[in-house]
Amino acid sequence: MTKYVVVVALVLAIVAPAASASPISRAQAVLKAKEYLSVSAFSYKGLIGQLKFDGFSTSDSAYGASHAGANWNKQAAKKAREYLHVMAFSHSGLLQQLEFDGFTPSQAAYGVHAVGL
Repeated sequence: MTKYVVVVALVLAIVAPAASASPISRAQAVLKAKEYLSVSAFSYKGLIGQLKFDGFSTSDSAYGASHAGANWNKQAAKKAREYLHVMAFSHSGLLQQLEFDGFTPSQAAYGVHAVGL
């Protein structure tokens, strides 16, 4: 009997996390990600962080960010424009800010170049 309980507990421990990523929760994460991207620019990492803040699991957040249809270079350019709309930046300062926001170095460079800095 004891062996049976241990085996059942192990099976539940393995299956339970996978069960939490339902098609509905993933679809909701995608919708929320698209909502955010329609309002503001995000890096992939930044969008995952925002979705996690909203209560989505790490798995659902990554799924949502991955399936929102974003072009991360274009998001970097959009974010660069957003920053320049409210404050002044040097080339290196904007590059560092975009990287801080979670854009890869190449995405950040694309964004800075796209705004002509």
